[in-house]
Amino acid sequence: MKVLLYTENEKLNRKSGLGKAIKHQKQSLDYVNIEYTTNIKDDYDILLINTWFVKSYFVAKKAKKMGKKVIYYAHSTEEDYKNGFILSNQTSKIIKWWLIKCYSTSDIILTPTLYSKRLLENYKGLETKKIYALSNGIDTNYFKKDKKLGEKFRKAYNIKKDDKVIVSIGLYIERKGIIDFVELAERMPEYKFIWFGSSPLILSPNNVRKAVNKKLDNLTFAGYVEKDMIKGALSGCDLYLFPTKEETEGIPIVEAISCKAKSLIRDIGVFEDWLTDGVNVYKAKDIDEFELKIKNILNGKLKDLTKNAYKVAEEREQKNIAIKLKAILEEVIKAP
Repeated sequence: MKVLLYTENEKLNRKSGLGKAIKHQKQSLDYVNIEYTTNIKDDYDILLINTWFVKSYFVAKKAKKMGKKVIYYAHSTEEDYKNGFILSNQTSKIIKWWLIKCYSTSDIILTPTLYSKRLLENYKGLETKKIYALSNGIDTNYFKKDKKLGEKFRKAYNIKKDDKVIVSIGLYIERKGIIDFVELAERMPEYKFIWFGSSPLILSPNNVRKAVNKKLDNLTFAGYVEKDMIKGALSGCDLYLFPTKEETEGIPIVEAISCKAKSLIRDIGVFEDWLTDGVNVYKAKDIDEFELKIKNILNGKLKDLTKNAYKVAEEREQKNIAIKLKAILEEVIKAP
């Protein structure tokens, strides 16, 4: 059995969550000794496709004509396309139509969570498709608390010993909760707020541009940094804040809990099945609740949940995901 991992414009996606997912797929296949290629000209048995652009669609159609098995990894839904860049809400129905057209070329659809699986099952045109929920996975051997990297992070951003620092990770898009992040920094000048990640502001609506350009003494937009700095931030922060409004999984929160960072997330559907308020993370429904819980976590009024949270990261460890992926690939190859 040989797999073709196909990702359109892979170099452009390297810094995104999709880029991480593709890297993890390669690691998973290596772990279970399944041969794979990224060269579309090579021979293969199964096409595992990660993107939904025009060329991707025709690659999938061609594979089907050649008698190959096709697995589409549904990293995107209409719901997480909305509230992104300029005109995303106005074009979301077109994107949904196109996603259905792409995903329909497959024998099996993979998607990261039960939440995104349920969304896809309700898309007209995908009702009869086999859809499996399979996490993108995480390397817990890498994402673990690192005291030295944590100290390096705090030194790099001039964070004093008694300072409380809150970090978040994401693109400059409204869906990621960046506007609330900035407002929280404005409401709580006693804490430092650092946002990692970036995207071209020219593609962002005015409210996002205004938020990113806001000048506050306690707010830093660090931009894109290498993964060791992210690991350092998750090891050295006092709180990981994930105010995202929609995800198909949300790998940054898994990285955070793997590094045993105290975490506060928005109470949204994608987290219902695996992250529980007051058990392994804390959740907030709106900005006022975020403010209250941030203060209570940092003041020690809410108990530390990091040990419980780490168990969730272990469940999504790359080796566990690899074994599940192998079983799915074997099912596909055996199917008539």
